[in-house]
Amino acid sequence: MPHVLMVYPEFRSASFWNYRDTCQLMDARYPAAPLGLITVAAMLPPEWDVRLVDRNVDRLHDADLEWADLVFTGGMLPQQLDCLEFIRRARALGKYVVVGGPDATSSPRVYHEANTLVLGEAEVTLAPFLADFSRGTPQPVYQSEAKANVAESPTPRFDLLKFDRYNHVGIQWCRGCPFNCEFCDIIELFGRVPRAKTSDQIVRELDRLYDLGYRGHIDLVDDNFIGNKKLAKQFLPVLKGWLEERNWPFEFTTEASINLADDEDLMRLMREVGFFAIFVGIESPDTETLIAMQKRQNTKRSIAESVEKLYRAGFFVNAGFIIGFDTERGSVAPGIIQCIEDTSIPAAMVGLLYALPNTQLTRRLATEGRLHQDSDLQPAGIGDQCTAGINYDPCRPRADILRDYLEVIENVYAPKAYFARVARVGRMLESRGRRYRPSLRRWARETRGFFRMAARIGIRGESAVPFWRAFLGTLLHNPRSIRYAGALCGLYVHFGPFSKYVAGQIRQSISRADQTPSVVAVAPVRRERVRPAVTV
Repeated sequence: MPHVLMVYPEFRSASFWNYRDTCQLMDARYPAAPLGLITVAAMLPPEWDVRLVDRNVDRLHDADLEWADLVFTGGMLPQQLDCLEFIRRARALGKYVVVGGPDATSSPRVYHEANTLVLGEAEVTLAPFLADFSRGTPQPVYQSEAKANVAESPTPRFDLLKFDRYNHVGIQWCRGCPFNCEFCDIIELFGRVPRAKTSDQIVRELDRLYDLGYRGHIDLVDDNFIGNKKLAKQFLPVLKGWLEERNWPFEFTTEASINLADDEDLMRLMREVGFFAIFVGIESPDTETLIAMQKRQNTKRSIAESVEKLYRAGFFVNAGFIIGFDTERGSVAPGIIQCIEDTSIPAAMVGLLYALPNTQLTRRLATEGRLHQDSDLQPAGIGDQCTAGINYDPCRPRADILRDYLEVIENVYAPKAYFARVARVGRMLESRGRRYRPSLRRWARETRGFFRMAARIGIRGESAVPFWRAFLGTLLHNPRSIRYAGALCGLYVHFGPFSKYVAGQIRQSISRADQTPSVVAVAPVRRERVRPAVTV
């Protein structure tokens, strides 16, 4: 019986996504549990002995490696350096290392030190490896362009998780997105035809979490939850029935395209089952830029009006913005700042454009001779796209792009501006009729979290007065939304210091760019391609 060690690499500490300080308010160590590895674990022979070490919440000891006969690892680009370090450590101890996941699939050459690469979707490529490994004839690479039938995907090994380490756990209902954004690797990895699990599968996963004692926040990690609206409308009533039978033990978040705001019925169904937050990719307020990046769906509606509809439907909105596109003319900072203010989005994830491996953008830049050598390598000492973007020759001076980025970061994460947006969302957010009620244990964690948050940002400093205005204003005018306004306030425990860190890094980058002659590319003339409309 093989001993199998699953190791989830550490995200860079200087990453937008770590939220470590905010998680500590809630007695957690990291936002989310590793869903991919525990899904792979469920595909292994049941008699194999499996352990999980998540490097974001636990230390990896030599004893763990000595115990293992076989090691699995893999992750995303911000985990690359830690993953490579672990591979070398495991190989030095003579362990057989298997690597998969999105970064290895996009950049297999980076992981050449592993014994075997299992690329693409594990439901397709893992079984051939396991068969060969059992015969003693494993191959160096297993790869397939085929897409998995997710209706056959197993229930993840949630029993491997230590729930108290995380702020929430994730499940996946569907993969793929029907849109065609040039910079996005999701459509390259998972395709443009959304594939969904059956309702029975999701019920089994929820049953498993419930039976293991988990209660609280579940994130549906779908690439676009509403990529197939028809399927979503069939699934949500089943989810509602399950929740009703068990007295509403969970509440939900997910990622969706902005056209969710066009569908009143779908928003109602999502609110009825307890969705409270949606991540939306806005990217840019400029129509020309949106068209050039092939994100036309955002040009067909008012972004500000759509976001307000989401608030009124009961969801607070997190959103992504990107700076560095070829179509940018002059300074884009004022437009992005105004868009964030008009939409009142507190948690605005603003990043520098990064040409991810194996995307339409990367292939175009390579054809134009603008992609930097080793663009798929994560530089040492750098965080994520907030500080490590622009791995290509841009069409305007690099220093100008960085100055725009600095201006946005310093404006939107200034305490007065941030908490003013929280206050506006707190008043708008519709929270009547929510059925989810935190358990006593969850209430205790949230209460402790509030007092820790108040001590961190509400006693002294420039954040104190804006914080109390936002919190007490929501309590006075819309008390049903106070939990969610409080959560947005809590995010500032991360955003405040992180924005200052990013600003410092960007100032250094500007100084270096000013001292080095900038390579400015000439944007090619691009002919409009006529594509059939995408039906969602």
